Amino acid sequence: MKALVKWTGGLSFVGRGEGKHTVPMDASEEFGGTDGGARPAELLLIALGGCTGMDVISILQKKRAKIDDFWLELSADKTDSQPKMLKDFKVKFVITGRGIKKIDVERAIELSAEKYCTVGAMLKASTTVNYDFEIRETGAD
Repeated sequence: MKALVKWTGGLSFVGRGEGKHTVPMDASEEFGGTDGGARPAELLLIALGGCTGMDVISILQKKRAKIDDFWLELSADKTDSQPKMLKDFKVKFVITGRGIKKIDVERAIELSAEKYCTVGAMLKASTTVNYDFEIRETGAD
């Protein structure tokens, strides 16, 4: 896997992986940027959400779960000393649908956390990653 990150002036950069998609990054105005893109640490949270989210939704779809909506709420604390590393990650899955089984969601999250999600595995090597979920039942078909 490879990526290219190119400086575009000030504190702005554009990253691109092996695909054709670009990701703008910038610092906040408070730190001399123009607020023209995501912060690199935010991208780490987003990467964790995308990685585990793809796993969990894929597993639930294979179980034929009737999902109407699905999102992840992620947070992490920062250490007090420099470098201010992210620690104690929290991932909350919110799933809306009909007849979604708690045991299926628990198993999907477990598989992602223990077997499939590369980003989560890397983070767990140096900090904690805690998972939680909420199922919101919607109306019948």
